[in-house]
Amino acid sequence: MQGGFEAEEPVKKTLADFKSIMYEEVVVKSYLFMVAALLITAFAAFTVSPYAAIKMLTGYNFYLLMFGELGIVFASNWAISKNNAVLAGILYTIYAYLTGVLLSVICMIYTGSSLVKVFLLTAGMFLIMAVYGLVTKKDLTKMGNILIMALWGLILATVFNMFIFRGSMVDFALSIVGVLIFTGLTAYDSQKIKENVYMANDSNVLCLSLMGAFELYLDFVNLFLKLVRLFGKKK
Repeated sequence: MQGGFEAEEPVKKTLADFKSIMYEEVVVKSYLFMVAALLITAFAAFTVSPYAAIKMLTGYNFYLLMFGELGIVFASNWAISKNNAVLAGILYTIYAYLTGVLLSVICMIYTGSSLVKVFLLTAGMFLIMAVYGLVTKKDLTKMGNILIMALWGLILATVFNMFIFRGSMVDFALSIVGVLIFTGLTAYDSQKIKENVYMANDSNVLCLSLMGAFELYLDFVNLFLKLVRLFGKKK
């Protein structure tokens, strides 16, 4: 029996070393994929005519696009669960492009200089929290669960404000809450990459990287949108 336990030790050490190497690769690729998605979004935002985007967002087109993006998120999660990295990558690219189409309207409303400043602010805040999530020894799971529940509350409050209250002060307050939520989620999702790697049994590196990239991308874009509402200068 003792020999059996001794034989297990090298196996455990080898597995731990493999997971450590895999984790480093997933982290690097997650951030590379996130940056690639941001570039696709920026390309769409600056090349798609804002007037064409407005036309796409009027009437039923807005709901088609909104539910279409939501469907892409669920489809991408399904593809990742099936280890289909190709399909997940395609869906991720489509989502990034559609987000750029939506953001092209923002480029028409706000000045370019203010958008650049807000982008730099977003990048700085994101970088600080992402690094914190990677290096901290503190378990952020509890905080992440609270933030996810708060996010659902924010979504519900935003919908109510759009169709019922329609108050600018309420919108301002919700934007502040949104900044706090997505700032915290950035650290949580950054740390969660490690958890996903060590919990995975048969997931490949590309799928894990795409999953991490998608979550970080959503954190960045939503943080940017909330900061634009707070600090963006309208034309």
